[in-house]
Amino acid sequence: MKGNDKYTVITGASSGIGYETAKAFAKRGKNLVIVARNTENLEKLKMEILNDNPSLDVVVKDVDLSIMSNVYELYQQLKTYEIETWINNAGFGNYERVANQNLEKIEIMLRLNVEALVILSSLFVHDYQNIEGSNLINISSAGGYTIVPNAVTYCASKFFVSTFTEGLARELQESNAKLQAKVLAPAATKTNFGNTANDIEGYDYDKSFGSYHTSEQMAGFLLQLYDSNEVVGRVNRESFEFELTSPLFNYAGNSKHNQTVTL
Repeated sequence: MKGNDKYTVITGASSGIGYETAKAFAKRGKNLVIVARNTENLEKLKMEILNDNPSLDVVVKDVDLSIMSNVYELYQQLKTYEIETWINNAGFGNYERVANQNLEKIEIMLRLNVEALVILSSLFVHDYQNIEGSNLINISSAGGYTIVPNAVTYCASKFFVSTFTEGLARELQESNAKLQAKVLAPAATKTNFGNTANDIEGYDYDKSFGSYHTSEQMAGFLLQLYDSNEVVGRVNRESFEFELTSPLFNYAGNSKHNQTVTL
């Protein structure tokens, strides 16, 4: 670790949005902890970053976050670092009707998309909620606000990410916490997502979608969300324009029907 410099942690950094987001934060002079299973790609990313930004510290963590013990161990390993921003980007999708979906794949997807994200978010919020300038950004999907045919379980996992993060953001605001929680919701983005979600190689985005973004574009949108005071950064599935908004889900707030809590 370089002195008391702060770090940005990015999970799922070995490809796609995570890869480009790491390069985007490096251009802003941010030290990085890059996390994924693919060590070769992480080392390649580290070399690319240091070639352009040799003064930065880039820490590589090759971890399978679908194994819950690894999730806790990763966070414990990073206790010695002062973290400014944590980005939960690791995850994957699945296109298949519920009756026919591969349940082993679904189990892994839910552990990664939901369980690992909640654990890492909770640990980070616990430690950094009262530290000025702290940010948590969770990657959801346009499918975390709209149910997409043949992707019901994936969308449900991302609805969880969206509601969890929006609710967390409101909770932090109500307690006057200094940490900001935000959610990014991409629509179709040309990454390895299509291959994994459809269990094929060579997925053709040009044939499958009328419009899509690149990973570089999504990293740019993520930075716009990071720089803003809004909670949600969402790609409109119809116009494909990027929108920054306040939380979108209904929130009970001070409803008289809420549980009464005695402190």
